[in-house]
Amino acid sequence: MAKKDTKGAKGAKGAKGAKARNDAKDAKDLKAAQDAKAAREPRLVGARKKDPVEAAAPPPPPPPVAAKRKRAEPVTPKATRAESAKPRAPRKRSTVRTGTASSPGTVSTSTVSTPGTLSTVSTTRSKAKDSLDILMVTPEARPFAKTGGLADVCGALPLALARLGHRVTVVLPKYRQTITDGATGEAGQVPFGLHNYPVHFIEQRVAEGVTAVLIDAPALFDRDGLYGDQHGEFGDNAFRFAVLSRGALEYMRLKARRPSVIHAHDWQAGLAAVYARTALRDDPTIGGVRTVLTIHNLAFQGGFDPKELNWIGLGPDLYTPQLLEFYGRASSLKGGVVFSDVITTVSPTYAREIITPEYGFGFDGILRSRSADLVGILNGIDTEVWNPETDANLPMQFDAATLDRKPGIKRALLQYVGLPTDGWSVARPLMGIVTRLTHQKGCDLFASAAERLMGFDASWVMLGSGDSWCEDLWSHLATRFPDRVAARIGFDDRLAHLIEGGSDMFVMPSWYEPCGLNQMYSLRYGTVPIVRATGGLEDTVIDPDESVDEATGIKFQHYTAEALLWAIERAIAVFRGNPERWRRMQRNGMARDFSWDVSAREYVKVYRG
Repeated sequence: MAKKDTKGAKGAKGAKGAKARNDAKDAKDLKAAQDAKAAREPRLVGARKKDPVEAAAPPPPPPPVAAKRKRAEPVTPKATRAESAKPRAPRKRSTVRTGTASSPGTVSTSTVSTPGTLSTVSTTRSKAKDSLDILMVTPEARPFAKTGGLADVCGALPLALARLGHRVTVVLPKYRQTITDGATGEAGQVPFGLHNYPVHFIEQRVAEGVTAVLIDAPALFDRDGLYGDQHGEFGDNAFRFAVLSRGALEYMRLKARRPSVIHAHDWQAGLAAVYARTALRDDPTIGGVRTVLTIHNLAFQGGFDPKELNWIGLGPDLYTPQLLEFYGRASSLKGGVVFSDVITTVSPTYAREIITPEYGFGFDGILRSRSADLVGILNGIDTEVWNPETDANLPMQFDAATLDRKPGIKRALLQYVGLPTDGWSVARPLMGIVTRLTHQKGCDLFASAAERLMGFDASWVMLGSGDSWCEDLWSHLATRFPDRVAARIGFDDRLAHLIEGGSDMFVMPSWYEPCGLNQMYSLRYGTVPIVRATGGLEDTVIDPDESVDEATGIKFQHYTAEALLWAIERAIAVFRGNPERWRRMQRNGMARDFSWDVSAREYVKVYRG
């Protein structure tokens, strides 16, 4: 550890010495600005009483990737950035002011609506006088391409922003599976230094105020997968998504339309801010435009060989520990973090977690240096798709006043997956799971606790896919306990809705969870979530130990099999022993407003600065 600190000190001293004459004033101004700015303290869900099992449990293990890091933490980028041929420093930034001020270095967060408010989503677009022109850059968005929750965010957030009266242009690649209206689009060029890459920009109207622009480059995007295939990640991903990042900016230049803000999502779009602050820093369309980067999952960092920088129009001067270099490789995500005006992530608690070594995946140092510009905004959900009052996937619809219909949906779920539907089976508590079967989602906890979980008088329905060992675990449990366990490997949209509507409880024991959507679906459907208190799970679920009257689910703190078992035992005890309290938890959850309209208003605050 001492060697690491010494190396970091020497690197910082050397960088400052080389720039003393040019950067003295900038450093002084930076310190004054940082002292004046107060980032808001994260919303802390009230401390809950620890159960006896959790109190003795060890803390969760640190991420293996972060534990292997040997280099010193990056220093504050704005104070060490080179000049002349180097990029221009970003404009002064401001945090979202949504609460009380706190000392510099804390994380600014945006909170969800107050429990008890009903979700009301407007479908009409406001005509705001000061509307924004938002350029959104993303590798995927519904309905054009999807591998996970990022596509849901980038499909729903633009619609919510448009309802507030703003104009949104969503730029993403045209993949092999992308369906369009048949338009060939407009020819364009993506410049990388002395060479240009030819593309076509295909515009697709999504809704009033929302346009999708698909970058058509068949050699790069006409493939079986979005990011890789059965052999692994594509070897040219750095170039592919450099075309996306620079191409989005070139589209706006082609249209001579200066955006109000550039909002990039994850590592695939991280270079958008880099190009905006370097190659296009003096461009009348792009130069000086506010930039925002949203980190959806810090574990994915877009690392690539620094030799590729020349091919994507970025000079070797950017390959430094203060800028793009990340443990011997270049990182597009780090570029986005360093060059963006504001960094957001998808829940208040996750924003706080990623500045710690346990969850920072090696980025905790650079994120701490940008903590005054780090904002946590909880994701929303599509309240039209996930609406128990109108859900066509359910045999009957229901609301908080007709929760007595849930047993009928439960019976239909049991029948759909081939489990018994007799009276005793319907009365038995039913645990639902819809997940990626990976370590992040708690598969190792299920494996450690499997025998004891089967000791509960409960039924289980699991829908998901992922690591083969975890798929085998659930398939084996379904074979051993055919009357109480059903496992479906893959994805089935109707079954996902039936699980949310028909289960009594929904289990999410994640190691870490940037936001999570299924716990919010569960709350909306009166299905009580059992979750580990991390990331967005901590922000969206209220445990009875925090507030008996406002409780919506059950949480456990430590990442251990014993803590998971204790939480499930608590839930079953309330389900069987206190029906009135259980019904209150269901109705509390159904009253929460997780619509995208709430989140969109917080993003507008970030866009405006």
